[in-house]
Amino acid sequence: MAKNTLTTAFYQTEKDLKHPIPVRAYKDRIFRMIFKEKRALLALYNAMNDTAYQDPEELVITTLENAIYLGMKNDVSFMICDRLFLYEHQSTKNPNMPLRNLLYVADLYSVLTKDMFLYGELPVAIPEPRFVVFYNGEQKMEERAVLRLSDLYRPRTEHPYLELETLVLNINKGYNAELMEKCRELHDYSAFVALVREKRKNGRNLKHAVNEAIDECIHQDIMADFLRRNRAEVVKMSILSLTLPRSAPISAKKSASATSWSTSLPK
Repeated sequence: MAKNTLTTAFYQTEKDLKHPIPVRAYKDRIFRMIFKEKRALLALYNAMNDTAYQDPEELVITTLENAIYLGMKNDVSFMICDRLFLYEHQSTKNPNMPLRNLLYVADLYSVLTKDMFLYGELPVAIPEPRFVVFYNGEQKMEERAVLRLSDLYRPRTEHPYLELETLVLNINKGYNAELMEKCRELHDYSAFVALVREKRKNGRNLKHAVNEAIDECIHQDIMADFLRRNRAEVVKMSILSLTLPRSAPISAKKSASATSWSTSLPK
């Protein structure tokens, strides 16, 4: 039977859990933790693409060694049906995402074509990329927006020779309801973040807000299994987050480790 290939990679800085991080970063880490799980990743893909793949156990874990991406983190990248999807979580608006994605996908293409001959007469087939950012910051934003690489060009040009579009989806509570209905994991993540945010506004520090939100979510069956399994790490992230001021500089160049997941899915 003909099969499609799904390959997924999560990129994380080498010393992620050894150094303090900004307050907003605990949400980024939790997002990566949730969608690093095979079942959740497949549910997110199905919700985004109106597909119905069922068996996450077909995912086979492999590892890419010594990957360096200039300190850039891409939360989820994968290939399915000959297309390359790159998903990232953001807690702040970032108009530079198309440029970051360009640099990142160029590195991915270098890996994908390393054994191909690029100097001959025959065309080398590469997967079409799709870029999505899941935004849940506190700055107001419409349900969806499209960022374009050409918006960064100076001077501007009417017909750019190189374009890259990044879809930005607002996943704050109350936005993109249809998508949330299709993906329980994304809905529950949004609800958890909203609950932590509400408790912070009521005067709780981040550690206490996270602990109370975990208790309430487990009681309400919101990410209950995930939070029971990962409670200590989720709380640890919030503690680390509290130790670094929001304005602290972050190194522009860091070594990153990459892990990829592969699966064969029947058509």
